[in-house]
Amino acid sequence: MEEDNMVSKVQSFALNGLEGYAVEIETDYGKGMVSFDVVGLPDAAVSESRERVRSAIKNSGFKFPVGRITVNLAPADVKKEGSVYDLPIAISLLVSEGSLGSGEDFMDNADRSPSPSNYDGARFQKSTLSNGEGLSRNKDSVGVPLGGAVLLGELALDGRLRPVKGILPMLISARAKGFKKFIIPEGNANEASFVEGTEVYALPSLKSAVSFLMGDGHFSPVARRDFSEVLGSSAYDSDLSLVRGQKIAKRALEIAVAGGHNILFIGPPGAGKTMLARCIPTIMPDMTFEEALDVTRIHSVAGELSETGIVSLRPFRTPHHTATTVSLCGGGHGHITPGEISLAHKGVLFLDELPEYSRHALESLRQPLEDGKITITRSGGAVTFPANFMLCASMNPCPCGNYGSATRPCTCTAAQIKKYRSKISGPLLDRIDIQVEVDGVGYDDLAGNSPEESSAAVKQRVERARAVQRERFKDETGVTVNADMGERQLKNYCPLSPECERVLRTAYESLNLSARARSRIIKVARTIADLDFSARILPEHVLEAASYRSVEGGSD
Repeated sequence: MEEDNMVSKVQSFALNGLEGYAVEIETDYGKGMVSFDVVGLPDAAVSESRERVRSAIKNSGFKFPVGRITVNLAPADVKKEGSVYDLPIAISLLVSEGSLGSGEDFMDNADRSPSPSNYDGARFQKSTLSNGEGLSRNKDSVGVPLGGAVLLGELALDGRLRPVKGILPMLISARAKGFKKFIIPEGNANEASFVEGTEVYALPSLKSAVSFLMGDGHFSPVARRDFSEVLGSSAYDSDLSLVRGQKIAKRALEIAVAGGHNILFIGPPGAGKTMLARCIPTIMPDMTFEEALDVTRIHSVAGELSETGIVSLRPFRTPHHTATTVSLCGGGHGHITPGEISLAHKGVLFLDELPEYSRHALESLRQPLEDGKITITRSGGAVTFPANFMLCASMNPCPCGNYGSATRPCTCTAAQIKKYRSKISGPLLDRIDIQVEVDGVGYDDLAGNSPEESSAAVKQRVERARAVQRERFKDETGVTVNADMGERQLKNYCPLSPECERVLRTAYESLNLSARARSRIIKVARTIADLDFSARILPEHVLEAASYRSVEGGSD
């Protein structure tokens, strides 16, 4: 090399929550004492990339530059986390050392495949590696233009590219900022195949990434996949036809799903509360592609995507009752990750044995239940995750589980029952629109051969009610189902006749309800009217909605 120092820049990307931002990998290589420093607020995973990159470069048959190496991750005042920068750091090192740009001493043992004459895909010619198109290398630090490729990926010691978390939200954010070309690990190909308007190359190794950048060989971008194919291949294990009896509970479940209302089942052990809860996704409308992308972004950041690369079924999250506040809401030390309420976005969060959860964890759900999102604040900044989920909870009526049962005697004292129910605060119970008591099922119902209504039949009625709501709220922002309505929407879309007001007043005073509970009764009544194809809320709708608020509230 002619210059004593060479500076190269390679484009990468990072995430803050679900939003991505551009990160430039600046590498300065020159003569001097042998060193390899990574700066720009790297965490332990980024700092350890030095050894992964060193081994990957050598084991891929390339020359590792020997000299004084400084890698800066810009912007330098934002903490960098994870192993996503391995590939861009390795490429930046090869560019700054000069072998990648010159193309002469580039490979020691790597095979060279001739570039086909008819190949006109997105590639980086050898000349572009030295003139600043996509990658730059000169002592004046010429930057990467907006149209340059974004490099993402973790390196194994043998040079293979390992998949990384958060590829989908990074691609979506980068696309919004004008980036079109991406090099990612082969293991993230399915995830990237659903992002339109991008040219993504999923490669297996550092060697193949270098060959692509040099224009040696033909590389095809990831083919686009149609969401309908994945949606049609998905299925649920549960079905309402498998639940015997429980007509009242099934009716309440249908209302809850039709309007997006939260629901609580109260009943003795073995009554079928969990089976009913697991049937909720089977009667929810299929996810749209936009909803699936929204949910997949969250699961991608959490590293919970399946091989299909997209979440095609409504999430159904069932955290154990020992779950902490952080595991429910999100957070963590250093990197802020989404919690169970965000992973349940557009789906169901099922809390079995509700009183067994810690009081602090349950109280943390109050704000997300109202807002449909959660903002997690740490010393390093704040991150907002969506959390628009349907809460389904279950509990026993008392510690022994038999209080109110028609067949089993209760052995609990009044004080024990009160203490047990007081574990759930009144404000939290206020936010659960439908509270239904589930009793045990008789033997004749269990052994009978009478057919039960299937989830598909209930789903049709739910979808019709949802269609009515979509039309009603088409001019509203942030309101898609009745449960989302605020006070303004209640006045506009839920006028009550004098007779309905009398029924509601009676329920309000006899049940000692709060103002929030009154509003939620009206919302549920509106959903019942939608299921009945009634343009107006009738007294019987209000009466049925009020009947689902009979559970005694806990302490404040």
